[in-house]
Amino acid sequence: MNSKPRALRGPGRTSLRIEPRALVAGLTLTAVMLAMAVVLVGTGDFPIAPWDVVQTLLGNGTPADEFIVNDLRLPRVLVAVLVGAALGMAGAVFQSVARNPLGSPDLLGFGHGAAVGALGVIVLFKGDAGEVAVGALVGGLLTGAAIYLLAYKRGINGYRLVLVGIGASAMLIAGIQYLLTKSQLVDATRAMIWLTGSLAGRDWDQVWPLAATCAVVFPLVLGQGRALRMMEMGDDAAAAVGVRVERIRVLLMAAAILLTTAAAAAAGPIAFVALAAPQLARRLTRSPGSNLVSGALMGAVLLLVSDWASQRAFGSDQLPVGVVTGLVGGVYLLWLLVTERKAGRI
Repeated sequence: MNSKPRALRGPGRTSLRIEPRALVAGLTLTAVMLAMAVVLVGTGDFPIAPWDVVQTLLGNGTPADEFIVNDLRLPRVLVAVLVGAALGMAGAVFQSVARNPLGSPDLLGFGHGAAVGALGVIVLFKGDAGEVAVGALVGGLLTGAAIYLLAYKRGINGYRLVLVGIGASAMLIAGIQYLLTKSQLVDATRAMIWLTGSLAGRDWDQVWPLAATCAVVFPLVLGQGRALRMMEMGDDAAAAVGVRVERIRVLLMAAAILLTTAAAAAAGPIAFVALAAPQLARRLTRSPGSNLVSGALMGAVLLLVSDWASQRAFGSDQLPVGVVTGLVGGVYLLWLLVTERKAGRI
């Protein structure tokens, strides 16, 4: 008979324990995500009723509805879902690894690194959309590696990671501004549109690479969820129960950086979703830990709602979705700083 406590078994063990509130919150977020996706597919210059959207998705729509839904609007909605989920999960990973609510790709510079890579391709090489996406991926991954190496000193300290990331972000913003000043008018306009973050004009060419990335990275991150929860208690406590702390940290950070840069490659740098989604999910579930699944679902819901607002809430003037998330996220960041200051954590 094995008397070894379950809590001390290796981090590779899969736990089937599910908290009822977290399960209800996850199911609710899933329902909201699906409902918003149907509403968003039906939103546009030619409105389609939600029931007709469902019928079209099931293959029972008219030829006109099938063209509008399947060819024009569904790819945009799928990109919104995948980008939001990728940013939500990446934000949850970074905040858990840093043990800091400000540990977000938005503030650590990874999005700016992707922007420098994309702008370099646009301004210096006049690249097409595919080459810009590759440039964003390369820029984000190189930035992630540089920030990790600069922040490493006998391990990764959360506040040191945040401070290095903020410093790197400032330098990368200067690089973005330099590239803009050196660009021609057409390239500068194209670069500014990309930097804003938009879902307009997205098609299946953006859906499939992002879907493949998420299909590979999501299970990898979820498979390390238990180890990540242990690491939130501190490196020493995690190591005491068998977690290979530095190895898991590198793996999770690489996965989160890949998700962030893949999302930026598909839709540009969408601001503040990665910061807000994990924390809103944690408040909704009232569950300790990283809340990876609920964070991803919350990110998808936030981006879908923001995209709907960008199309409907401002009359005939449609805004890029990055503008809406920036407005909402800026207010949320101020509120977060105030609450953290009152709690004495910053």
